[in-house]
Amino acid sequence: MPRHSRCSRLSRISSIAGGVSVGALLLLAGGHNAYSRAPLFSWPLGHGAPFTLGADSPAPPPFPFAADFSPSPSPSPQYQYSSFRLSDDSLARRLLPLRLRAPQQDDAVLLPDQEVLLLDDAEPTGDAICAFQGGASSPARPLGRLPASGLHAYVCRLPEPAQSFQQLQAPLLLHSSTPSAAAAAPDSPSPSPSPGRALLNWSSDPIVFDSSLLDGGDVLVFAKGISHRQDLQCFYRYSDGADTILASSPAITSVQQVTRCPPAPTPMKSGGSTSGVLVTLGVTGEDPMPSLATFHRQQPESSSVTPQKSSVCACTMGRNIAKFLGEWALYHTAIGVDHFFIYDNGSEDNLAQRVAQLKSTGLNITTVPWPWTKTQEAGLSHCAATQQGSCTWMAVMDVDEFIFSTSWIGLEMPSKSLLDPVIAVDDTVGQIYLACYDFAPSGQTEHPPEGVCQGYTCRLKNPQKHKSLVRLDAVEPSLMNVVHHFKLKPGFKSIWTAFARVNHYKYQAWSEFKVKFKRRVSAYVADWKDPINLDSKDRAPGLGVDDKEPDGWAQKFCEVKDNTLQLLSARWFGVGFRNPHH
Repeated sequence: MPRHSRCSRLSRISSIAGGVSVGALLLLAGGHNAYSRAPLFSWPLGHGAPFTLGADSPAPPPFPFAADFSPSPSPSPQYQYSSFRLSDDSLARRLLPLRLRAPQQDDAVLLPDQEVLLLDDAEPTGDAICAFQGGASSPARPLGRLPASGLHAYVCRLPEPAQSFQQLQAPLLLHSSTPSAAAAAPDSPSPSPSPGRALLNWSSDPIVFDSSLLDGGDVLVFAKGISHRQDLQCFYRYSDGADTILASSPAITSVQQVTRCPPAPTPMKSGGSTSGVLVTLGVTGEDPMPSLATFHRQQPESSSVTPQKSSVCACTMGRNIAKFLGEWALYHTAIGVDHFFIYDNGSEDNLAQRVAQLKSTGLNITTVPWPWTKTQEAGLSHCAATQQGSCTWMAVMDVDEFIFSTSWIGLEMPSKSLLDPVIAVDDTVGQIYLACYDFAPSGQTEHPPEGVCQGYTCRLKNPQKHKSLVRLDAVEPSLMNVVHHFKLKPGFKSIWTAFARVNHYKYQAWSEFKVKFKRRVSAYVADWKDPINLDSKDRAPGLGVDDKEPDGWAQKFCEVKDNTLQLLSARWFGVGFRNPHH
């Protein structure tokens, strides 16, 4: 039997909507937030560069987000709040037009590729289905538990019959041991939807999609589609005893998809501190953004992972990376990376099982469900902010990228101190650049069974990009990044290192490489099927926009033979990493 009671669907599917703007409320907030249009960043390039820095050198670009703003720093911020006690839901409907999650309500958004993401507070048990209006249904696949809200994320395909509705309602998430739960689907037979929650559209709607409570109380709010930065307000809705409180305060910073908000006001009554807080964003004269984001006050995410601070960690975001994770984590653990943070972007390849296997061998891996589409920069901001208490340095790289030094070639065994020369820098260095060399298909026509660093053995002659090791306490509070590097606080600088580089196994066998055409994870990188930025170094030279294998792909991009890491890793770990304790 389905676990959800159907006696009162409307009591479970409720949204707070009103026609009254919150502009009048915001006039009471006071305290104008000053923003600066000063240049965002400067780079001391050339120090320790592993190659001659000429006009074509892969120098990090300036940050291209001039439309984003950060407030002028204040040595002792004084937050100002406007708070309103909402004694009943009717008043809440008039004052705050937000989507609110009732105790058993499923939050839902339509993702690209006809997928629906739902958030639910029920633990995954047995089978689950998404039941859509009109009686159609599809299996719901669990993605994991979101850290801030504690809700479980599920994704399901939008059935073809449901795609005909002009105003699609959010489906019900039903837990059952048999497919007969589909009988509980909303039974509207016509295109006119039955009363319920409208389904948010990721591609067109502005959405607050996640949040994170940090040490010190600041709240990170992750949102797409912010139209204005100045006068941006943070809104909190929470319970205080029997009362509902609405509070607002100016945002501290807002860049890219990340807004830093001041701490939520503390409830005055007993029990209020344990309730969830719904958070969203808004601007004077505009309705607040629809929000899926809640957090709990008990423990910041930045205090919940590791009791002992690591010297070097690695953070990556990926989808369906299980086959690559083993050699990447084993190799980097051996050279000195202490902890891996994997932001799982909706994997379907039993990544959780692979992580469990690796953890059973002693590797330190934390998986963070991150189901949001094209939000790589926001995910890395989340990682940098929440792990400042866990890690001193963070390597920001993908699972096809390996830190390597030619000075290690003669070593019979790896050592956890191999990265020490790289991070042995003075206190003013907040970020270290490593030149990134792109490897070629090397004649491979399928994924090499021995792994990428032993299977791909030639590359382009010159480095094309860079990757970074960033000192987390040097990251600027706005958390601005362009994936390869972060903006730093004043007083910190970024340098090149001559001690190591990155082998990027970018151009793999076509069966693997073509996956890049599905969707890129970066918010600011065009998908490869989009006919824009065709000369970008992010793309494959001459490939165009079609996911059709070019003639001679297996022999392309092979300008220099380079099997140094192939031979070294085989000596350290055995062929195919089959002897990791060698």
